[in-house]
Amino acid sequence: MVDQFVGTWKMISSDNFDEYMKALGVGFATRQVGNRTKPNFILSVDNQGLISMKSQSTFKTTEVKFKLNESFEETTADDRKTTTVVSLENGKLVQKQTWDGKETTLERELNDGKLIATCRMGDVVAVRTYVKEA
Repeated sequence: MVDQFVGTWKMISSDNFDEYMKALGVGFATRQVGNRTKPNFILSVDNQGLISMKSQSTFKTTEVKFKLNESFEETTADDRKTTTVVSLENGKLVQKQTWDGKETTLERELNDGKLIATCRMGDVVAVRTYVKEA
């Protein structure tokens, strides 16, 4: 299942995130904060199989709880109201957000012990890399 993703992950790099936020329609001031913030990504699973994904920073903390392959309403860190589905595809945790006729995909995968989050909006791709905290 998603057990390999469970834990607290600390961001060590973020590439092209400003362009990704622009593609999402995020305003200038929010992008400035978003570019400076290095959130921790925390994933846990309860004994009912409910998955929790939390993005935690000094600026803002967001959390969603869901079951795989079931759509849910999400309010993103930049205040978009999305319908979101998270699935496990080829070992990747794939999060699809749709709103106002738009769609973005966030793929999280493990590579050499690092969590790589690839964010796609149209032809814009951002990559954020995390390491697991001990």
